[in-house]
Amino acid sequence: MTWEIISGLVGGVGMFILGMTLMTDGLKIAAGKALRKILEHSTHTRYRALSSGFLITSLVQSSSAVTVATIGFVNAGLLKLSQSVWVIYGSNVGTTMTGWLVAFLGFHINIQLMALPAIGVGMFLKLLSNHERRAAYGLALTGFGVLFLGIDILKSTFAGLEQHIDLQMLSGTGITELLMFLGLGFVMTLLMQSSSAAMALTLTAAGSGLIPLELAAAMVIGSNLGTTSTAVIAAIGATSNAKRVAASHVIFNLVTGAVAILTLPLWLWLVQEVSGFIEGTSHTATLLAIFHTVFNVLGVLLMWAFTARMVTYLEQRFVEADVDEANPRYLDATMVDTPDLAHQALGLELARVADLVSTMAKDAISTESSQSQRLRRDHQVVIRLVENIVKFINALQKVELPDYLAPKFILALASARYFVEVAELAHKVDVAQSAEPAKLTQELHSDINEFRKHAVSALEIDNYDILHCDVALGEKVAHDMDIEYERLKTHLLRQGALGNVPVRQVVSNVELLKNTERLVLEMLKGITTLSDFSQIPESNETDEEEVLEEKETS
Repeated sequence: MTWEIISGLVGGVGMFILGMTLMTDGLKIAAGKALRKILEHSTHTRYRALSSGFLITSLVQSSSAVTVATIGFVNAGLLKLSQSVWVIYGSNVGTTMTGWLVAFLGFHINIQLMALPAIGVGMFLKLLSNHERRAAYGLALTGFGVLFLGIDILKSTFAGLEQHIDLQMLSGTGITELLMFLGLGFVMTLLMQSSSAAMALTLTAAGSGLIPLELAAAMVIGSNLGTTSTAVIAAIGATSNAKRVAASHVIFNLVTGAVAILTLPLWLWLVQEVSGFIEGTSHTATLLAIFHTVFNVLGVLLMWAFTARMVTYLEQRFVEADVDEANPRYLDATMVDTPDLAHQALGLELARVADLVSTMAKDAISTESSQSQRLRRDHQVVIRLVENIVKFINALQKVELPDYLAPKFILALASARYFVEVAELAHKVDVAQSAEPAKLTQELHSDINEFRKHAVSALEIDNYDILHCDVALGEKVAHDMDIEYERLKTHLLRQGALGNVPVRQVVSNVELLKNTERLVLEMLKGITTLSDFSQIPESNETDEEEVLEEKETS
């Protein structure tokens, strides 16, 4: 094999992947929040979720990107596992559109006549447009042209490769050869992290006559199995939800791949029979595109009756991470590149912290027997959980954030700091309250118990929508707590001055009351700050576009 052929293969694949990356990135930016809205509002039934997965993957031309985004939506609480599974199924069918693009445009038109103008026009749009969405369309158009130049290079390379390879060596279609080429397709996808690139390589090789149809079909099945590697990699060290979505992706592809390879002769015969009735579909690359679509649709039909049981099974798996409360349940690295999702998930994770420290605070105030051991453990859980949250926010600061989101993450840090303070105060209150009983008057005992009840009532955050807290209500509660504290402090000091209460106990009880009040106030600050963090005006994107339009018009 000559250096020209090696460089052609490497360069063709590299150009294809570059084009695919540019096109996917451009289309994702151009789509804006539309992808989120489709997944959030169009997945309530299995039919709609299946259609959404198909539509989005066909649009952005990357099942891997959709799989990772789906994991992020599940973590952010926008999708349930039962919905995400059907999005994954639809995504697997949607990724077959790449094969159709390669088969029809790559082998039936003059590629350079189409690709070069696309690159030129796309770059002009990208460089000259001040509008983000139009620039993104330009980037996608450029990627489209680069992608097909890569296909053209691969076609030329494979045409020359016939002279250097004994095609008789590739004529066998026994089980050994099929498994070998299935493994080759899997390894290519694993190494390139792009089933589309593996498909393009397979289709151009088969279309050039280098690989027989049966072996090329086995490679297609292998590349389909290889797509699971992206989901598995994304789930490493991720949340339980991410692992469950990745597992559903692996199960679907394993079942589909196993059935397809075992019944391969039947499906190839059916594909060839069907293509005989459709003009222009007899080309090998087109037959492979049909086969790729058919066996993925077959996979959806096979899994239809078993999906509910699979979801139930997966929900019982990967529970170890959920047992350790210090592990984030909504945050993982898959969301960092999607700030909107990261914002949503961060709000849910902070709400978890709020619920945890609220329980700590109520237990510390309302129980006179010591809770120190459990509170110390919960305090460590809060510290570790907040450390994970801070790491996540630091990772977000390294990506480009929308203007309306960038200031919000400072509020997330402030909210986390308030909650840590609540956990520390809960421990102090518990230690003071479980000490030697104070020698107080009956009236003081009654007043302090009422104060404690009032504090516990103020901490009943279950009565609030934590992410959309009523700020006015919080301010009223804080004001009432301050008035009650000042009244009790004055009463204690007066009783101490009269000699009815020992001075040492006056000081310790004033300190206890102050810490109890601070505990409630810090909790309220944390909740209201978290609520402020969670509020994102729906009109942001529209407003930004209108401003840009006005600037361009003027």
